[in-house]
Amino acid sequence: MESAQPDPIVRPLSGGFPAASHPTPRLSRGEGGALDRAGFAWAVFEWARNPYYILIVIYVFAPYFARDIIGADLLASGALADLGPEAALAAANAQGQATIASVTKWAGIIAALTAPFLGAALDRGGRLKPVLAVALATIAISSCLLWFARPGGQGLPIPAIMALLVVAYVAFTYSEVTHNAMLSVAGRPDRLSMISGLGLGLGNLAATLIFVALVMLFVLPALTGWPFAAPLFGIDVGEFEHMRLAGPICGVWLMLFSIPFFLNARDPGVPGASWRAALVDGSRSVLRTLREAAQYRELMKFLIARMFYADAMAALLALGAVYVALFLGWGFLEMLCYAIFASACAFCGGLLGGWLDTRLGVKRALIVEIVAMVAALVVQLSITRDSLAFGLIANYTVWDGLAFRTLSDVVYLSLISVVAVAATASISSSRSMLVTLAPTGRSGEFFGLYAIAGTITVWMGPLLVEYFTLWFTDQRIGMASISILFAIGLTALLFVRMPERSSSTA
Repeated sequence: MESAQPDPIVRPLSGGFPAASHPTPRLSRGEGGALDRAGFAWAVFEWARNPYYILIVIYVFAPYFARDIIGADLLASGALADLGPEAALAAANAQGQATIASVTKWAGIIAALTAPFLGAALDRGGRLKPVLAVALATIAISSCLLWFARPGGQGLPIPAIMALLVVAYVAFTYSEVTHNAMLSVAGRPDRLSMISGLGLGLGNLAATLIFVALVMLFVLPALTGWPFAAPLFGIDVGEFEHMRLAGPICGVWLMLFSIPFFLNARDPGVPGASWRAALVDGSRSVLRTLREAAQYRELMKFLIARMFYADAMAALLALGAVYVALFLGWGFLEMLCYAIFASACAFCGGLLGGWLDTRLGVKRALIVEIVAMVAALVVQLSITRDSLAFGLIANYTVWDGLAFRTLSDVVYLSLISVVAVAATASISSSRSMLVTLAPTGRSGEFFGLYAIAGTITVWMGPLLVEYFTLWFTDQRIGMASISILFAIGLTALLFVRMPERSSSTA
């Protein structure tokens, strides 16, 4: 085990990796653990930032935009009048999903073309915190403006809403690359997995608290008059204000809770370094890295593997909410409860990822996490409104509550816990594996390539689901196509050889 003391000298993690050159020595390692000042500050950043992705991109705003703005406006326009009611609704939903896919596609293309060069510049430039401040301000402002996204053309026009989502998504990716580049100095090398896992756990815990607040303050009072006689603060649920409010909440939350990070996190950047020179040098380095990919053969194999399994995971998480809303008929309250439950489980997954990395090694931990997601997906697809286990068990009502009344609902909800835990743990393990394989002093550059692996094929999962659903006219077969990407990613991962520095990285 290497010394836990900070080492300003950049040197390879293992033989064969060239070190990056800098005009001034910069820290390549940190000290302390997940609960020490620097480590906890790095982790609390995700408590501040991740609710944006969870609420806006996945559970609240994106479905609202697709269904209640895109879909509703299309139905109201009369463009689908020649179709029957069911066919018109299906066409409107398809257009809403296509619009969200278009936003993701353009954001992914922009990020894929620029993130590696940003990451390389981060390894050579000045302080990283100002870069993060700009990215976070962009996310916060864009998020707050989503309050004005209203149906019927009463608020922001649809192209403006799409532009806000694209800008915020790209800024989110930039913040992720910059934040990840600071992981190596957040704590001791043997504590980075736990610090990374703690960050993911805190991010999901924060989202859970916001979800609970939305339910208790607005949704339940509107539905049942409890725990308050009416939604607080004059929020009008009929005008979708409880969903539009998610944008300003995430924006304010981000700016408020990022303060501890900026005060206490360690910054590996060099004060006064030229960002222009860093960008030029970093761009050359990225191009050189791509040309010399064979020199980083194991790392490149890992990035290719991640490109597939991460895209499968993203499609499973993002389209899973749409699937249950349509296929199992879950309402808005059930969807919010689903989001709360998944986020709470994901908190545990962030911690589990760090623990599994320590006990099994990052590669074995990642394999276990991917297999768990595939197994849960198979069982989920065996459930319908009428039966479970592909028709072997008849569905029945288990209680007369407000939500999750049938056995199918309860079993499906329980399986969501497996997906949420395994998915979050796999994110933590993937970051730890990148840190393990990347050359010391070039983590930012390779986290840029890491971002490519998660963005350049972001369209692939939704595309498979769309075409398989259309070909077989079956939603379950469409969702099952995600397993193809999981299989390719898992197979590629099996061929990645880890460095023999210690058994913990096996």
